[in-house]
Amino acid sequence: MNGNQGSGPAIWLAGDPEDLKDRLHYGAAGIVTNTVVLNEMVQKYGQLAEVTKRYLDITDLPVVIEVDGESAEELLEVSAIFTAMSDQIMIKLPCTVHALPAFTELKKQGVATMCTTTFSLAQANAVALAGATHVLPFCEPVKELGGDPTELVRDCVRVLGAWTERPLITAALVRSVEVAHLAIRDGADGIIVFWP
Repeated sequence: MNGNQGSGPAIWLAGDPEDLKDRLHYGAAGIVTNTVVLNEMVQKYGQLAEVTKRYLDITDLPVVIEVDGESAEELLEVSAIFTAMSDQIMIKLPCTVHALPAFTELKKQGVATMCTTTFSLAQANAVALAGATHVLPFCEPVKELGGDPTELVRDCVRVLGAWTERPLITAALVRSVEVAHLAIRDGADGIIVFWP
């Protein structure tokens, strides 16, 4: 479940399942969650399992659930709860040292993964070697600090692009048309956007 690999840059949607259910048929690759959105959805809909079920009920596309934990074991335990719910589930883990063995184990299990909070080429390389399916360079936060929002996208495409088994480079925290354009122009395999 790598999204639109081979058919052009994928567009992954994030947000409330009620807002997304009528939008997914426009060619979306799937749904991506993050901890902020999940916390908001839990406030609105109840337990995280219920929120996940709501996402699964509106699509047969991949649904990416972000999990967090203080160790590889904890990340894997939490991931297993969600992957047991459906084959549609992909797992998103933070770019941390203790996530590296979790990426390796999830790859062995055949579970597709995204690595979030990626801010450097060294981080991207490490998680790619560990087995992440998607590396998510953060874009808008870099722009907000006065930097080039897609420099890391370009670097990842240049360095990881020649690998036989490379991760997909999926630009994350894309909040403007300008940054979406830049990420796609600079070779991202996909972008993650909120529908609005």
